[in-house]
Amino acid sequence: MDIVLNDERKRILATKGHILIIGGPGSGKTTIALLRANQEINSEALKPHQKVLFLSFARATVARVNEAVGEMLSKTEQKQLQVETYHGFAWNLIRSHGYLLNPHTPIKLLPPPEAASHLASFEVEDRTQEKFRLFEEEGKLHFDLFAIKAHEILSKSKSLARIFSDTYPIIILDEFQDTNRDEWLMIQELGKKSNLIALADAEQRIYNFRGADPQRIADFINLYSPSTFDFGSENNRSTGRDIILFGNELLTGANISKTYTDVQVVRYGAMRKGQGSVHTVLKTELFGAIERMSTLGNPSWSIAVLVPTRKLMLEVSDYLNTEQTFATNNRRLVPIYHEVALETYGPSLSAVLIARLLEGEDSESSLAQQIANDLCSHIRGRNGGGVIAKATQKTLTSINDYISTGICGTKDKLVINECIRIAEARKDLVLSGDPGEDWLSIRKIISKSTSPFFLKIEEDAGYLRLLHKGATLRSLLNESWRKNGGYLKATSLIQGALTQEHFSASTKKWTGVQVMTIHKSKGKEFDEVLIYEGLYNSRIIIPDTTNAEEIAQKRLVLRVGVTRGKQNVKIFTPSSSPCILL
Repeated sequence: MDIVLNDERKRILATKGHILIIGGPGSGKTTIALLRANQEINSEALKPHQKVLFLSFARATVARVNEAVGEMLSKTEQKQLQVETYHGFAWNLIRSHGYLLNPHTPIKLLPPPEAASHLASFEVEDRTQEKFRLFEEEGKLHFDLFAIKAHEILSKSKSLARIFSDTYPIIILDEFQDTNRDEWLMIQELGKKSNLIALADAEQRIYNFRGADPQRIADFINLYSPSTFDFGSENNRSTGRDIILFGNELLTGANISKTYTDVQVVRYGAMRKGQGSVHTVLKTELFGAIERMSTLGNPSWSIAVLVPTRKLMLEVSDYLNTEQTFATNNRRLVPIYHEVALETYGPSLSAVLIARLLEGEDSESSLAQQIANDLCSHIRGRNGGGVIAKATQKTLTSINDYISTGICGTKDKLVINECIRIAEARKDLVLSGDPGEDWLSIRKIISKSTSPFFLKIEEDAGYLRLLHKGATLRSLLNESWRKNGGYLKATSLIQGALTQEHFSASTKKWTGVQVMTIHKSKGKEFDEVLIYEGLYNSRIIIPDTTNAEEIAQKRLVLRVGVTRGKQNVKIFTPSSSPCILL
C-alpha cells in the first residue's frame, strides 16, 4: 500500500509520548496510527515480547483494521500488533486474573440475551445493582461490568499493571470519544506506564445513552497533555465528493436549502391504491443503485439501507424479500437479496428453546416445564430487556407458577397447554440425525401453536438464517449426534456458540445490499448509502421536537449515517412531514 505522508503526518511518526489525533470520517486517523505502530515494531525500542495494542468498539471495525494491517504489515510484523475490541481485551484480562476480584466463585460470562431476559424483571434503576449482585454472589459477569472490573484488577495489582504496560508499551485507542466512564478508568490504569494514542472525532459521538461524555477528549488533554494533531475535514473515504461537506454542515444546520451533488434528499408519500406501499419508492431506488453498481464492474460493491429503528429494519427487510405486483400498470418488483444486521437477543433465545427440544427430557412433564422456563426467558429478553407490558407480566407470573408447581391454573391456560402440547409432540417425534432436518421439524411443531408467544419464537428462529448462524449451529449439532447418537448437551453447545460471537472479530465483508440501523453502521463504509425513515413512525427525529440537546444528538447520528457513503447518499423523508434536520 503506497501512502503519501505530508509534513503533519511525518511529525506524528516522529512524536514520542501520548498523542491525540482528531479528525472526521475517512480523514486517515486509523491509517497513520497503523503506520506509527509499524514504525515502533520495526524500531529497536520495541522488544520481542512487546506488542502494540489497538482497541476499538465494533467487531466490524476490528475486522476492517485487520484487513488494513494485512496490506500494510508483513506476517512477522503482524505478530507484534494486537487488534481487539475494548470488551474483548477486558474479558481476556478478567478471565485470566478474575481470582483477584472473586477468589471463591468461578467467573462465568452472562451472555447478553440471558442478561436481557434476567434483568427485564427489574426496574431500570435497580438493574445496575443487580448486575453487581450477580457478579459478587454468583460469579456471573455482565458485559456492562467488563471495563470496571478490568480497572479494579489493574488498580488492585500494581505488579500486574506493570506487566500489562510492559507487554503493551503503546496502546492505540480508536473511537476514543465513545468511551464511557468505566472504559476511561481502565484506560487511565493502562496509561500510567504505556503511551496512549487516542483517535477521536467529537462529531461521531453517538453513544451518549451508554455513557459517552462530551468532555472525554478534554479529559484526555487535561490528564496527559498529549501532542495534538487535527486532521480537520480531510477526507480519504469519499475524495472529490461533497458527502463530508454535507455531514459537517448538517451539524450547524447550514445544509438547509442547499443542494449537493452527491447527497440528495428524496421526499416520498403514501402510494395510491394499486401502486404499491410506502416502501415502493425505496425498493425502486435500490434497484437503480444495484444497476449502477453492477455496471461499474466491481464485484465487491456495497449498498447500505440505513433506518432509525429495528422495527423499520425488519419491515423493510420483509418488503425487500417479497415480490410485489401492481394492478394499475402490471409493474413487478422481484425480491432483492440482502443481509440484515440484526440484534441477536430474540433469535438467540429462540435457538436455546429449540436446542432444548432437540436435546429432550426424560419425561413430558419435566420437558413441558423446561419449555415454559425457556419461553419466559424469550419473552423477557426478546427486546433486549426493555419494559414489559402489564398483561405480559401477568402471563409470566402464571407461567412461573406452573414451572414451580407443575400445576396448570386457569389463568393463561392457553400458553401452559401449548407448553404441554409441544412437549408431547416432541416425545412423538423420531429424530433423523440430520441437524437441519430435525431443527425444521422442531420449528414445525412450534409453528402450529395458537399462542402468539410461541409464534414469536418461530419468527425469531427464522432470523437465525439472516444472522448466518445456520452452518455453525448445524456443525455443532452434527458432531453431538455423531458422538452420542443424540443431541446431548445441545442447549449448552448452542449457548456457547452464540456467546462466542460477541468476542470473535468479524471477518464479514460488507458487500452487496446491507440493511441495518443507523447506529449499527458506525465504523463501516459502503459505496452507496440509502437512509430511510418511516412515514408515520420510525423517524430520524420526532417532527415537533424542540429540545436542543436531542436535536444536536440526532444531528450527530444522521451525520454518522451519511458519512458511511463513499460515492452517493440518498435520504428518504416523508413529503408530508420532512425531517426537520433536512
